[in-house]
Amino acid sequence: MALNYIWVGFFLVALVVGLVKLIFLGETGIFTAIVTSTFDTAKVAFEISLGLTGVLTLWMGLMRVGQAGGAIDVLAKVVRPFFTRIFPGIPRDHPAHGSIVMNFAANMLGLDNAATPLGLKAMQEMQELNPEKDTASNAQIMFLVLNTSGLVLLPVSLMVYRAQLGAANPSDIFIPVIISTYTALLVGLVACSLIQRINLLDPVLLAWIVGLTSALAGVIWFFSRLPQARAQEVSTLVANVSLFGIITSFIAAAAWKRVNVYDAFIEGAKEGFGVVVKIIPYLVAMLVAIGVFRASGAMELLVSGVGRALGALGINTDFVPALPVALMKPLSGSGARGLMVDTMRTYGADSFLGRLSCVFQGATDTTFYILALYFGSVSIRKTRHAVAAGLIVDLAGAVTAIFVSYLFFHR
Repeated sequence: MALNYIWVGFFLVALVVGLVKLIFLGETGIFTAIVTSTFDTAKVAFEISLGLTGVLTLWMGLMRVGQAGGAIDVLAKVVRPFFTRIFPGIPRDHPAHGSIVMNFAANMLGLDNAATPLGLKAMQEMQELNPEKDTASNAQIMFLVLNTSGLVLLPVSLMVYRAQLGAANPSDIFIPVIISTYTALLVGLVACSLIQRINLLDPVLLAWIVGLTSALAGVIWFFSRLPQARAQEVSTLVANVSLFGIITSFIAAAAWKRVNVYDAFIEGAKEGFGVVVKIIPYLVAMLVAIGVFRASGAMELLVSGVGRALGALGINTDFVPALPVALMKPLSGSGARGLMVDTMRTYGADSFLGRLSCVFQGATDTTFYILALYFGSVSIRKTRHAVAAGLIVDLAGAVTAIFVSYLFFHR
């Protein structure tokens, strides 16, 4: 129901704002812009779905090869002690564990194109265990909320944008981004665990959290000691070698077990087309609603209102001009990226606002896009606490981004 209210709300707010601009400000073109945005965003939604077809087909096929060869089972066994505690509804030996770990690994390496089909595969496998097919299960909600944190250990794309816009040290946002996105992940884990009554004090769970935190600290320390050019080179190399290593290990393991690798790949790849067809209506619905909200000017009004409210409370508002990136990120990844680039162009890539906009962009993922895409792929309509928990993650990521950016960059 939450998505229903939010979706309707986008249109109603856009209507009210549009009428105010038309009647009181004389902006006769406002409704033309709103209507045009519905066609433009519907086209974008279809193009996104179409663009997913090739990647989805590829990774569905590779996942089938990995399952047939046993490689995914090996990965699942490694993380099983952790996963069985945060996903208690998934049996220990279920293939969903393998798909989930592959999705998280792809996200952490910044491989968005690979992460999405792996996540869709995980949702399909969890849906097989779901007794209420139109209602999100606890495992599905936990999985998606952790995805909304967008945990990325190698934010290569952000560094590339900064380099293109003339940043003296494009990798200087690396540590603030990692801190922000990891904080968002932990907040999402805690929020879902409290709602779903998962024992966070379990010794195994605590050991994994401490171990992951320590490993993350090690990654931050390693990259912080590298020169900027070397840091980008190493991070890109690690991501690409890891991706190709996963692909070849799947194929090699299947060939070792005398699996017909080609046939296994084709059988898995066929599933990709059906998934793409399912998600098109969900993406069109969400992106069109977001489009009219933006086109009406409601986003700009929201930002200015937040700035005035914080200023009245005596809070330093130097960060407010970069706030549209944080507010847009849950709604549209490409929209937030455009705002990030615009902020860097306007204020400078090495300005406080330019850097903060990059940290906002890297702190979390696109919540409503993820929910619409993943829930749509398995025809789930009742999302329960997924939206609320996802927005808590977004808030945690944004607040942390502001805090660490003031700490690292504000003068």
